[in-house]
Parts: sequence; structure tokens; C-alpha cells
Amino acid sequence: MPRQLGELEDAVMTRVWQWNRPVTVREVLEDLQQERSIAYTTVMTVLDNLHQKGWVRREVEGRAYRYTAVSTRAAYSAALMNEAWAQSDNPAAALVAFFGMMSPEQREALNDAVRMVQRDSPEPSTAPEQGGAEPGDQGR
Repeated sequence: MPRQLGELEDAVMTRVWQWNRPVTVREVLEDLQQERSIAYTTVMTVLDNLHQKGWVRREVEGRAYRYTAVSTRAAYSAALMNEAWAQSDNPAAALVAFFGMMSPEQREALNDAVRMVQRDSPEPSTAPEQGGAEPGDQGR
């Protein structure tokens, strides 16, 4: 399970996810500087840390690295939700509370997702397993 990203890690990964292409430290720095004062070395360190943690891969290009996300923001969010749900002592109650916090649009998106999963999952077999006895056949 991935650990939740820190505030600066999230700001950097947001750009990597949004741009959906290999990025340089300079590109991320210039975008971040539009909303905060930050040093090149800080962004470089954050991207190196994200690489060490497995969030991004990097390839050398000239004298710099280009960083690419290893997974999507959706996969990251799903993993965080799964971990939070798994830690609950009452998963059903946690889901009910979570659903209660959702907007109508979010509930509709959830319904769409459930329909997609149900459509893509194989139907459970209703035929008895070969070689096994039918219920109630004991001793016949």
C-alpha cells in the first residue's frame, strides 16, 4: 500500500500526472514557482525521493533526467481508499458513512463504476462441481 504523499510530493506528482509525459525538474520548478517560492534543488530532491519510492521512473536526457509517473492518480487514490477501508473495524459502516458524504454526482459515478465491474466480472457458476455430491445427497 502506498503511503499518502506529502504536500510537496503531491504538488509535484499532480503535475507529472496532469502532463502525462516525461518531465524535467526545470519544468516542474517553473510551474510550481507560479504559486510558491521554491528552489530548483528542492524540486530535484522531491523528484529523486519520488523515484526512490517508486512513484516515478527516470531516464537520462543530456545532463538531466526526465521523470514519468509509474501509475495513475486514479490508481493512487484507489489504493488509499482501499487501505483506509481495510483499516476500519466495521467496513460496512465505513462504506455507509463514505457514501453519505458523496455528492449526487459522485454517487452516480459510483453506480456507473459498479455496473462496469459487474459487467466485466465472470458470472458465478450455478452448476454443481464435477465429482462433488449435490446438497442432500449424503449417504445415497
